[in-house]
Amino acid sequence: MAKVKLGIVFGGPFEEHPISVKSAREVANSLDPEKYEPYYVGITKSGGWLLCDGPEDGWDSELGRPVVLSPDRTLPGLLVLDQDRYETIQLDVVLPVLHGRHGEDGAIQGLFELAGIPYVGCDIPSSALCIDKTLTYTVVGHAGIATPKFWILADGEEPDADALPYPIFVKPARSGSSFGVSKVTGKDELADALGVAREFDGKVVIEEAVIGSEIGCAVLGNDGDLITGEVDRVALTHGFFKIHQEDSPETGSENASFIVPADIPAASQELIKDTAKAIYRALGCRGLARVDLFLTEDGRAILNEVNTLPGLTSYSRYPRMMAAAGISMTELIDRLVALALAGTGR
Repeated sequence: MAKVKLGIVFGGPFEEHPISVKSAREVANSLDPEKYEPYYVGITKSGGWLLCDGPEDGWDSELGRPVVLSPDRTLPGLLVLDQDRYETIQLDVVLPVLHGRHGEDGAIQGLFELAGIPYVGCDIPSSALCIDKTLTYTVVGHAGIATPKFWILADGEEPDADALPYPIFVKPARSGSSFGVSKVTGKDELADALGVAREFDGKVVIEEAVIGSEIGCAVLGNDGDLITGEVDRVALTHGFFKIHQEDSPETGSENASFIVPADIPAASQELIKDTAKAIYRALGCRGLARVDLFLTEDGRAILNEVNTLPGLTSYSRYPRMMAAAGISMTELIDRLVALALAGTGR
């Protein structure tokens, strides 16, 4: 049986570049060599695309070969550039290991759609909905699922500081991994928090703080056929959870640990899983997503956020939750590729 020609795209020019590279390394270490013929495409911090041997140190050096993904379906796949000529590599499927801007917002998914190449994960509309917290909350709220109370600030718009119910969180509307997020306990902190958020996005969302445990749920599947990993709980010692911003996240977070399975009642675990799947369906997600919720003391599940391409590093929550449910990273990749190829006839 022929191996699947799998394109693995990682890196990117934005703030989550180093996280993406770490995720790609974990994917590379977990691929079944009997099933896949991998082609690694690294996107440098300056935005250049390179065909490389893998995501190890030095992949972005002069050893990488310039490459583009052709949007022309009559000339499909990768075009490896070599001065005045090019080599073509046809791919069966692409696994984008990209987080945040241009990875989870529908941009790269649009390129895959133009190219006619199956890809792992959410499509253009669901990616665009989930990257923008205000759109996520609007759609999920209309589906009858609880969200935090929130206010939207357009670029340059200022809030009425006296009318806000402190404490609040100020966030870039379209960013990931807690970049640009601030907890604000009074109006004297608001201007600085808005400035930090606007370093990442002109559109800002202000959220009323929700008192409850932070619970995550890893969802896998397409349409009605969904499974979940074991849910986790973020155990905080102080402050609020800022994923991927520690000096050495491999050794643990500076203020958080993760309990998998979450130490909450079985009924609460089922509530979280059912709510996560309902959110996943409402937003049109496919392939995978990590749905983060708050569990309040009175037993309600309230949406926090949805990550359509969650971290796949050795310390990331999504693979930990799946592993706790008996699905290894190797099996997870197999399932994701199979989901991407489903219905293509390949």
